[in-house]
Amino acid sequence: MSVAAPELSPPQLDFRVEDVAAAEYAAVPTLLFSVGIAVAGPSVRSLALNVQVRIDAPRRAHNDRERERLFELFGAPADWSRTLRSLRWTSASVTVPPFDERTTVELPIACTYDFDVVATKYLHALEPGDVPLELLFSGSVFFAGAGGRLQVVYLPWDREARCELPVHVWRAAVETAFPGTGWLRVRHDVLERLHAYRSAHTLLTWDATLERLLKEAE
Repeated sequence: MSVAAPELSPPQLDFRVEDVAAAEYAAVPTLLFSVGIAVAGPSVRSLALNVQVRIDAPRRAHNDRERERLFELFGAPADWSRTLRSLRWTSASVTVPPFDERTTVELPIACTYDFDVVATKYLHALEPGDVPLELLFSGSVFFAGAGGRLQVVYLPWDREARCELPVHVWRAAVETAFPGTGWLRVRHDVLERLHAYRSAHTLLTWDATLERLLKEAE
C-alpha cells in the first residue's frame, strides 16, 4: 500500500525596501529600488513579481509653500482633511530567479517628467525631505511541491512594503536624464502656433521663443 506524500504549504513571502538610488545611465529618469525578499517554507523556483508604487501623501508633513503649490491637486489647505489622499504613481514587473530563505532584487522604476501626470506634479512641488511610498506586490510564486512537482500560487493581496524616498534622489534621477531642462506637453494646434511664431521672429530655440513671449506679456 503506497502512501501519498504530504502536501507542502506554499512559500510565505515578506518584502522590504533596502535602498533607493537614481540610475546613473538611463535614457529616462529611473529609480533603482533594492527589494529584499524573505521566504518561509519551500524554496522559490521562480517569482513573477508585479509591483504597484503609491505615494502616501498623508504621511508627509507639508510646509506652507508646498501647500500653495499643491492647491491644484488637493485644494485649499483647510480642506486637506478631506482631499489629501495617496496617489498611484507607477507599476513595474520583474522576474526573480530561484532562491532559498532570502534574496535581493533590483527593481527599476521609470519616472515620467510629464507635468500632466499627477504624481509628477506632486513630486515637483516638494522641498527637501522624504516622500512616503507604499509598494504593493502581486504575482505568481513557483515552487517544488510534494514529490518535486512544480506548483504555483498567487501572492496574497496584503503583501506590501513601505519606504521613504528622499526628494533629492528623485531630482537626481530627473537631472541625470534631462540635465537643466524640463518637459511641457501642449496640444498640436498650440505647437503649430508656437512654431509659426518662432519662424516669423527667426528665433533659434524654443527657450528663446518662450522667453520672448513671456517678455511681451509683462
